[in-house]
Amino acid sequence: MIRYYIHTTRIGPFRLGMEKDRLVSLDFPPFETNSGPAEGFEAIIEQLDAYLDGRLKRFSLPLEPRGTPFQQRVWQALLTIPWGETRSYLQVAQAVNNPKGVRAVAQAIGKNPIGVIIPCHRVIGKDGSLTGFGGGLPMKATLLRLEGVLPAE
Repeated sequence: MIRYYIHTTRIGPFRLGMEKDRLVSLDFPPFETNSGPAEGFEAIIEQLDAYLDGRLKRFSLPLEPRGTPFQQRVWQALLTIPWGETRSYLQVAQAVNNPKGVRAVAQAIGKNPIGVIIPCHRVIGKDGSLTGFGGGLPMKATLLRLEGVLPAE
C-alpha cells in the first residue's frame, strides 16, 4: 500500500509516495490534498530540502519507480546525469543504446514517476531549449537555475 505525504518546499508542494521503505512517486500539483503523517518520510524530506537549498547534489534514497523495462533503463540513464549538467533527448537515447528511439525516450522521460530526484529536468532540447516537464517549464527553469545551468534571474 502506498502512503502519501505532501511536503511544501520553497518552490512549491510535492506529493511524496512511499511503499514500505522505498520512494515510488514524487508528484507535482495538481494532486489531491490528502496527506498522511510525515513519519517515515524524514530522509526524503531532509534530502529534498537540502537539494533545493543548494546543499545536496546527489540523492541517496531507496527508489522504486514503476514502469516498463525500457522506461526503467531510461530512468536509470537519467540518474547518471550529474548535478549542474544537461543532456539532450538524443544523448539519453544513445545512453540506452537506442539512438533512433528519441521519441520513445521522450515518452519514457515524460512518465518518470519520481521527478526531481530522478532528474528529468536535466533533459533539454538538442538546441538547448527547455522542453516539457511535469512540474511545468517555470519549475524546470528554477531547478536548472538552482544547479547553475541557467543564469539567475
